[in-house]
Amino acid sequence: MARNKLLSKLLLFPISRIYGMVVAVRNKMFDSGILKQHEFDVPVITVGNIAMGGTGKTPHTEYVVDSLRDDYTIGVLSRGYKRKTKGFVLATKRSRPEDIGDEPYQIYHKYGKEVTVAVCESRVEGIKRMLEINPRINLVVLDDAFQHRYVKPSISIVLTEYNRPVFYDDLLPYGRLREPVNALNRADVVIVTKCPDEVKPMDFRIYKEALNLYPYQKLFYSTYAYGHLVSVFPESVQYIPYLDWLTPDDSILVLTGVANPRPFVRHLRKFKARVKVRRYNDHHNYTHGDMESILKKFNELPGNRKFIITTEKDAVRLSNNPYFPHKLKSCIFYLPIKVEFLPQCEGDFVQAVKTLLRNNATLKA
Repeated sequence: MARNKLLSKLLLFPISRIYGMVVAVRNKMFDSGILKQHEFDVPVITVGNIAMGGTGKTPHTEYVVDSLRDDYTIGVLSRGYKRKTKGFVLATKRSRPEDIGDEPYQIYHKYGKEVTVAVCESRVEGIKRMLEINPRINLVVLDDAFQHRYVKPSISIVLTEYNRPVFYDDLLPYGRLREPVNALNRADVVIVTKCPDEVKPMDFRIYKEALNLYPYQKLFYSTYAYGHLVSVFPESVQYIPYLDWLTPDDSILVLTGVANPRPFVRHLRKFKARVKVRRYNDHHNYTHGDMESILKKFNELPGNRKFIITTEKDAVRLSNNPYFPHKLKSCIFYLPIKVEFLPQCEGDFVQAVKTLLRNNATLKA
C-alpha cells in the first residue's frame, strides 16, 4: 500500500511541475497585457482561494454581502458549479439547485430581492448581463473567481484554511494548490479561515511569517460560530431540538457533502449524543440509492431519540430532492454557520474592505 502511494506521488510530481509552468505562463500573459483584463465601472470584489475546496468561500462571500448590503446594491456572480444549465442564468423564485448550483441557490434564498444572484462560466459576460438586468447594481461580488483573471478586481480576497497551510502544500495533482503560493501577491486581503479554539499567540506569529505578505496586504483570521438547528422541512417538524439537550441515549446521523467536513463533525462530537457520519463528495448529488442507504442507516441507529444533522449547503440539495424519505422529514435539521473574525486580526475586516473600495473609487475618479 505504502509502495503504491509512493509510486503514485512519483508519477504525479512531474505532472505537477508541468502544470506549474502552464499556470506561470498564463499569469505572465495577464501581467504583461497579452491576455486582456476587463475593468468595469462598478467595483468588483473577488472571494477565492489558491487551494482546492474547503476554505469557506460561500460563508465568507455571505459575510461580505451581509456587511455591505446597506451601503451598496449588490450583485453576486458565481460559476454555478455542478449545475445542469449552461451560459448566463439569473436566479429567480423558480430556480432550483440544478439550475444555478447549490451555493448560489443558498445565497439567493438567504437574501431574496436584496441581492441579484446569477451564474455564468464567463465572469465578464455575466457581469455585463447583470448590469443590463439591474442597472442599480453598484458592487459585484464574484464567488470563487481568483483564478478568473479576465475580470480586473477592485479587491481580491483570498482564503486559506488554517489546518491546511498553503505554504506546506504543492501544485495539482501532486498537492492541492491551483496556483503557486506566490500567487497570494495578487491578493489585497488574505483570510486564514476555520481557526480552531486552541490557537496560541505564537501560532499566529508563525503563520504570519510563513505567509510573508507585503506590508500593503491585510491579514485576517476567522472562525465559524454555529447557530441553532433549523429544520430542512419546516412544514413536517413538530419541534426543533437543541444540541445541549441531547444525552448519551440519543443518536445523530451526520450527512455531509462538503469538501472538508472535519470542523463540522468535530463540533457535533462536543455534545453528548452518539454520532455516526455519512460522508459524500463535495456538491454530491443525492440519488435514490443514497436515500435508501440513509434511511437504512438511520433505522439502525440506537437510542431513544434519533436525528439527522447536515450542513446548510447539503440542506439545499436535500430539501429539493424528490427521493428524500417522507419518514425522515421530521427529524432532519441543518446547522447554520456564521463567520467571526478573531481579535488577532490586523484591524476590522469590514472597515478595511470599505477603505479599499473608497481608495479604488478615488483612483478611478
